[in-house]
Amino acid sequence: MSTDFLRGLSAFPLTPLRDEELDDQAAARIMIRLRDAGVDSITVLGSTGSGPYLSRDERLRALEIGTRHAGEVPVIAGVAALRTRDAVRNARDAAAAGARAVLLAPLQYQALSDDEVYGLFADVAEGSELPIVLYDNPGTTRFTFSDELLARIGEIPAVAAVKVPPLPSTRAEKERRLAELRGMLPAGTIVGLSGDASAADGLLAGADAWYSVIAGTLPEAAIRIARAAFAGDEVAAREADARMGGLWEANAAYGSLRVVAAVAEELGLAGPNSLPRPVRGLEGEAKQRVLAWLRSHSGEATA
Repeated sequence: MSTDFLRGLSAFPLTPLRDEELDDQAAARIMIRLRDAGVDSITVLGSTGSGPYLSRDERLRALEIGTRHAGEVPVIAGVAALRTRDAVRNARDAAAAGARAVLLAPLQYQALSDDEVYGLFADVAEGSELPIVLYDNPGTTRFTFSDELLARIGEIPAVAAVKVPPLPSTRAEKERRLAELRGMLPAGTIVGLSGDASAADGLLAGADAWYSVIAGTLPEAAIRIARAAFAGDEVAAREADARMGGLWEANAAYGSLRVVAAVAEELGLAGPNSLPRPVRGLEGEAKQRVLAWLRSHSGEATA
């Protein structure tokens, strides 16, 4: 099975709530927006999609809405859970709903060992037919993958891609780190990036994919950065990235999930209070800062 659809720009949309219940109409609007914008894939129920906060029924509904409205755009499903049993079940649900791959991160309440995380990936691979994107997100999961563990998990045949944290600062360091990752992983493993603020640099250094928070709400802006970077047009990529600087600063200050929820509300894609409690949306000066940026950049961000 080809996994080339895991390359390129993957948009990570919100799973919008209304009064603590899934907002089906808003979820459909967001998916249609991403489909029509032309992203390469859509990853539902990731960190931006609040997957671990949702019940099984809510996850299933979000998946069904996603695959129904994605058209020909491949859907990747976040399946992370505290228990391996539930992650395996989520992966099977994703396959049944029509997802093409799963995104798996180790969630922990009790601190996990490397052997336990390896066992998680091995068990999900055995229990599901879908390729796996390994999600290395220490800022959210509080688990850090060693290179040894990445290489070990990479030998599991179902692991087709890795989503790694932002690369080191300089271009040479980024290229060196990408070479290290490709050297330790099986040939053909797709190396993708998280961290929207550093994605342009990472793509210009040679990464295969950008798994993007902002693409799930402002896909046009992310597409401009990604297309230019993949084409090797450094000037255009950096110019498009620079126009997003105010939003990258807000993400760092308030958290990207809260920022994109405020943007989605302003654009009429989701209602207020669309995040799962105890997470709360931006208020006061923080929200006004994000909305001021959006209003002053509306043409660049949404067209």
